[in-house]
Order: sequence, then structure tokens, then C-alpha cells
Amino acid sequence: MFEEIRVTGALNRVRGSIPYHWDLNIYRGCEHGCQYCYAMYSQRYIKAGYGNPGDSAFFDRVCVKTNVAEALEKQLRARTWKKEVINIGGVCDSYQPAEAKYGLMRTVLELMIEYKNPVIISTKSDLILRDYDLLAELAGLTYVNIAVTVTTMDEKLREVLEPSASPSEKRFSVLKAFKDTGAVTGLHLMPVLPFLTDNPRNMEAIFSLAAESEVDYILPGTFYLRGDTRKHFFKFLSLQFPELLEPYRSLYRKGGLDKTYKAEIYGSISSLMEKYHLSADYMKPMKEKLPGFKQLKLSDFSGNGISGEDI
Repeated sequence: MFEEIRVTGALNRVRGSIPYHWDLNIYRGCEHGCQYCYAMYSQRYIKAGYGNPGDSAFFDRVCVKTNVAEALEKQLRARTWKKEVINIGGVCDSYQPAEAKYGLMRTVLELMIEYKNPVIISTKSDLILRDYDLLAELAGLTYVNIAVTVTTMDEKLREVLEPSASPSEKRFSVLKAFKDTGAVTGLHLMPVLPFLTDNPRNMEAIFSLAAESEVDYILPGTFYLRGDTRKHFFKFLSLQFPELLEPYRSLYRKGGLDKTYKAEIYGSISSLMEKYHLSADYMKPMKEKLPGFKQLKLSDFSGNGISGEDI
């Protein structure tokens, strides 16, 4: 269900140990239906128009910000705007199915070209290829980072975890396509789900394809279980993987991941990084085109700073 709304502002200020300070979400809610989504907390803003729709509100009731481009232009043309990096889709995927109908991203990208504004775009959809021409043009003018999130190469599992997102193979086709532009490409391995996507076969396949796609970096992130996400995910486990309920309760007694498990996962990730000659240096290409950013290490993306909760 879509609800068309109007907004007074497009950009939201973001705080924390992340390399950007502005977030742009052209939708509220996301149809991809990722069972582990950290952004389910925002469903409380959707509920205002629907009474009490339950914990599926974030997935099946999407608010469309029909005047988002108009609101964005007002902010971009302001004398105080300093052409800072804008992260597009930090809470709601800008290329979710609603975008095929509304096409808001093309107008947004045309504005980014006009104002030569650097962007980061994170997605789980190959619909982004529709805007290849505009993104290639923008990448010739300023910093453009195309990041694709992949959690599993098991398509049956992917359909359960991320039912309306693009198949993982198609997401890798996005990364390969944008290597022919001036855009930076990155793989977000977020979140790594214990007992579901953390097995060696899956991790090996993802890292192998990342190397084949010649990504500029790969960012891993562990899974956090708090608030609305915790409630939803445990309900999901009870229906789909009841045998994992107790193991998850053991790992996530306080919401954060067990430290021993986290150390083991990052140890495996480091080994795969080395094996496939991949970098976790998210900042290097940004520094090359946009001087002045602080260098971050892999450890900055675990536990604090950027994680599966922030992307």
C-alpha cells in the first residue's frame, strides 16, 4: 500500500562515526521485507496514519515523498550548503519496488548533477541500473559511491530473508556494471547472521564474487538485535527456524553480539580479505576525490560506528 505525502525538508542530519553527515530517504518504509532490518523502529511514524497496523507496517505500507526533489533543491541551493556527501537510502532503499512506479530517483540524481553534489547510494536492487546514465554522468563530476548489500548466495534462503529484494547474483551484476564508470563500488556484507549466513561456504562465495567484481572495498557488519527488530526477528525465527531460537537467545542476551563469536567472525573475515586481496578501506577512494576525511579502520565498523544498524 502506498501513501503519497509531502515533506518540508529532504535531508536529515546524521551523527556518529560515519563518513557523511546527511541522509536522504525518498520513501518511508521499505517493501524489500528484510527480516533483520534495523529500521523497523521507523514504523512508529507510519502508524500515525493507520492506527495500529502491527509489526509489518514498515514493509507493506510505504509513504512516498512526492515533493522530495523540490524540498531537496531548496536545501542544495542554499548559500549555507557546502556540497557535503549525501547518503541516499540509509533507512529505506531508494530502489525498492515503489521506485519502479514513481521514478523519484531520476529527478533527485538530475539535481545532484546540476549541483555537482557527492553521493553514496546503498541498495539491494538492480533497478539502480535504470539510472546508469545519470550516475555515470554524476561520477564524472564528483564522488559517487555505489554500494550493494549482499548477505547470502543461497537463493532459497535469500527469498526467506529478503523476499522482495533482487537476487544476489543480480546485485553483483550492478557492481560489475558500474566498474565502467568513475563511480566507487563497494559491497556491504551486512549483517552477517549467525547460523544462517555465517557458514564458510557462503562467506567464501561472497568474497570470491566481490573479488571478481573488482569492488573498491567490502564492509562487513555483525547483527544487532534491539527494539522492534529484536521482537520481529525472534518471531520470524519461531516460524521459519525454531531450532535457532535458543542459540540466538544465548548469543544476544543483551542485544549486542557475544564477544567471542564476534571475534571469531571478524577473524574469518580478515582471512578472506587477505585471501582475495580485498580492502575494507571505505575512506581511501573518498579521500582521493574529497580531501579532508579521516581514515577509518575495519574495527571502526564493528560494534560502534558503521554497522548493520547504520546502513
